[in-house]
Amino acid sequence: MWCKGKFCGKAIATSMVMVLGVTLLMSSNCYADTDTAPSLGQKNRINIAEQYKWKLENIYTVDTEWDAEYSKIKDEYIPRISQFKGTLKNADTLLECFKLSDEIGRRMDKLYVYAKMKSDENQADSAATERTSKAQMLQAQLSVATAFISPEVLGYSEDSIVGYIDNPKLGNYKHMLETLLLQKKHVLSNAEEELLASMGSMAVTSSETYNKLRYADMKLPIIKDDQGNDLQLSDSIYSVILENKDRDYRKRAFDGVFSEYGKYKNTYAAILSGEVNKNVFYAKARKYDSALEASLAGDNIPVQVYDSLIDSTNAHLNVLQKYIGLRKKVLGVDKVHLYDMYIPLVENNNMSVSFDDAKNGVIDGLKPFGAEYQTILNRAFNERWIDVYPAENKYTGSYQWGAYDTHPYVLLNFANTLESELAMAHELGHAVNAYESNSTQSYVNSGVPIFNAEVASTCNEFLVTDFLIKNANDDNEKLYLINKLIENIRGTFFTQVMYSEFEKSIHDRVEKGEALSADVLNGIWKDLMMKYYGSDFEADEYASLWWSRIPHFYMDFYVYKYATAIAASNQLVNGMVNGDDKNREIEKYLEFLKAGSSDYPIETLKKAGVDMTTSQPVDNLINYFDKLVNQMEDILHNQGKI
Repeated sequence: MWCKGKFCGKAIATSMVMVLGVTLLMSSNCYADTDTAPSLGQKNRINIAEQYKWKLENIYTVDTEWDAEYSKIKDEYIPRISQFKGTLKNADTLLECFKLSDEIGRRMDKLYVYAKMKSDENQADSAATERTSKAQMLQAQLSVATAFISPEVLGYSEDSIVGYIDNPKLGNYKHMLETLLLQKKHVLSNAEEELLASMGSMAVTSSETYNKLRYADMKLPIIKDDQGNDLQLSDSIYSVILENKDRDYRKRAFDGVFSEYGKYKNTYAAILSGEVNKNVFYAKARKYDSALEASLAGDNIPVQVYDSLIDSTNAHLNVLQKYIGLRKKVLGVDKVHLYDMYIPLVENNNMSVSFDDAKNGVIDGLKPFGAEYQTILNRAFNERWIDVYPAENKYTGSYQWGAYDTHPYVLLNFANTLESELAMAHELGHAVNAYESNSTQSYVNSGVPIFNAEVASTCNEFLVTDFLIKNANDDNEKLYLINKLIENIRGTFFTQVMYSEFEKSIHDRVEKGEALSADVLNGIWKDLMMKYYGSDFEADEYASLWWSRIPHFYMDFYVYKYATAIAASNQLVNGMVNGDDKNREIEKYLEFLKAGSSDYPIETLKKAGVDMTTSQPVDNLINYFDKLVNQMEDILHNQGKI
């Protein structure tokens, strides 16, 4: 599975400074990559062998240690950091404040990580839930206590900040100060900053309203299932139905879901319009040329990267449309409808994969990364970094987490499936990335920027899937795996680029002074679907409402990062597997994993050999997608299936 989720807010990661609402330093990263997971049956956790459970005792041996650390942060460290307010007038004091903030952050990260992961073991554990709540409240207190740091630094003259950047004493904080300096021209007067800050609760109104409407107030209808029985639709059930062979059943589910969204289309349009207008307002207030530029500024991503991603993809949409044509042939339909886009084209081989076999497949598949990578993988398996199986009241899905002073942890809900194996490869990509970064960088530079975070995980999936394809038992298994990879690239790349183009289009419209209505949004969405999917696709009336189901549109130009990450991953893997100097390519990749946030994400990728300011990574991925589609078509033709 490719990560189609979102960067997880599970961690309230300690940040030393905030710049215009953007967290610069992310010390404990959590990636929630699935919302649900297939189950082997809910065992009681006590009946699962210890070797398949992560070892949280490596963080705190007993809960009383956690209690003592909580008290220390609350009663000692927060008052100490607060005393620096108004005193940051020279390099020595600034350094002292930064170091103390680092120390508090490291302690706070461990505190929260332990509490939340303990709760995720068993969400019915009231003691763990209480500790999590206490940690959240303490983090909020710490955020208030450290909120003065960024404004005080930004209050210096530009020459003063440059002086601090060049000061050897502050060398460890050089990149962080450079990032602050980039934001200086967008900082307003104290009174204006206070006014914008006071609007924070209003700024989240659209996203909160969307969540309340979609997940609380709106109820999906009852339909007839494929056996003629009444079935109450839900998001999870709907996703399963879209893979059902019965086309009429898929259409009933599709019509049922989107007829309900259609009832609220004007409300959804008003909510999304509010979100877009908010983004445009903040961008104008801070003197950015556009909401897109403002969103990309935190990572210093040039706007051309976003525009080039869309333009390069648009130039090769015939490749995606070829696959839609293949889907039409295999399904034997006149036109491909949206409810035909998710059914597998190849019979599920019911590939049952034990955990041990999956572990061996991941280890063998990732051998091209070299001995250093293998050593970390073996530590993850042998030292109980991984919580493997589903259990009663355990958090569903999968993620990687940890703190700077812990080894990485991986939560799985392994279900003896190919998806479980790929999820494990994905999360171990994050884990090795975190381990390498934390082992190499100082705390302030250890966090992996979101722009780069999915690169390591998708590199793993490319390699492991390629290994499985090359070692398939027969053409049917090979075909199944190729289809799985094609669909993963389609969902993670082409779909996310289409989403990105929609997001840019609606912001451009508002910035021109034009309004967003349900009819306008439906029209933009329908035009994009037809442009991307081509003449073999039919856009039903309800298909035009698909935009209303996408929560990522309330995350301010976020989805493009999925597309850039998978394009970068493909190019990196190709260099390491097929390049002229594979060993050097592997060395550069390991350096990339160790880089953390020591440089801007675009520059870190350039050092690894991928320049996202050019079209090459996107072109390479689309060419690979085309190759896979041709390979799949050839096998199907030889089998007489098309």
